[in-house]
Amino acid sequence: MNYDSYTAITAEREGRILRLTLSRPESLNAIDAVLHEELSRIFFDVDADDEADVVILTGAGKAFCAGGDLQWLNAMHGDPAAFARTVWEGKRLVNSLLDLQKPIIARLPGHAIGLGCTIALFCDIIYAAENAKLGDPHVAVGLVAGDGGAVIWPQLIGYARAKEYLMTGDLLTARDAATIGLINHALPADELDAAVDAMAARLAGGAINAIKWTKAAVNGGLKQAANAVLDTAFNFEAMSQMTDDHRIATEAFLNKEEPKFTGK
Repeated sequence: MNYDSYTAITAEREGRILRLTLSRPESLNAIDAVLHEELSRIFFDVDADDEADVVILTGAGKAFCAGGDLQWLNAMHGDPAAFARTVWEGKRLVNSLLDLQKPIIARLPGHAIGLGCTIALFCDIIYAAENAKLGDPHVAVGLVAGDGGAVIWPQLIGYARAKEYLMTGDLLTARDAATIGLINHALPADELDAAVDAMAARLAGGAINAIKWTKAAVNGGLKQAANAVLDTAFNFEAMSQMTDDHRIATEAFLNKEEPKFTGK
């Protein structure tokens, strides 16, 4: 398996460990149409990659992923066909992460926001630099947190906390995220690589079939939750994408202004 067809994600091998890097550092790895499409298929390729047993997923530069690219979101406003494709890709992305038996370690060198945060949370073990912030501020741009956030946040921190963070869009420090169980570890930035590499090596050197099948067993319940929620969540997100509030928010943020929502 090679990953030469990918332009926004780079792949490197370290023995049986495959390192995938979101590679749009100039935009803090914000997800545009190209990266979104590539994310929707890469984990199927990883699943078929006989040379990899463990995956490290990270972002180039200072951030893991800043979420959806506002230019891309603004361009899709009022275009049902474009958003329908995005929904289809989003479902593929979440389901491919859940179906992949190979363990995935998320390495967060900096912020993980929106869909970027969702992707990190669907990984198996999450390490973040302590200066990173995490959150799902879909509501800040007039959107429903429908791309997986409504699934994974309640499973990790319970419904009460999840609803508070998803309905406000408030961000957490990595330290606070680790304290409440949203992620596994928050570390000083200069300790991040050693910790991630040590865990990847430990898993790759372990009884890999037992590790993979344990992950698959645990993910059985998570897949049931995802199947119960994803269609409703994505449909509501598609509806919110057509609202005036979403257009107002994206235009305001692009102009570095505060959005003035109308509730329409």
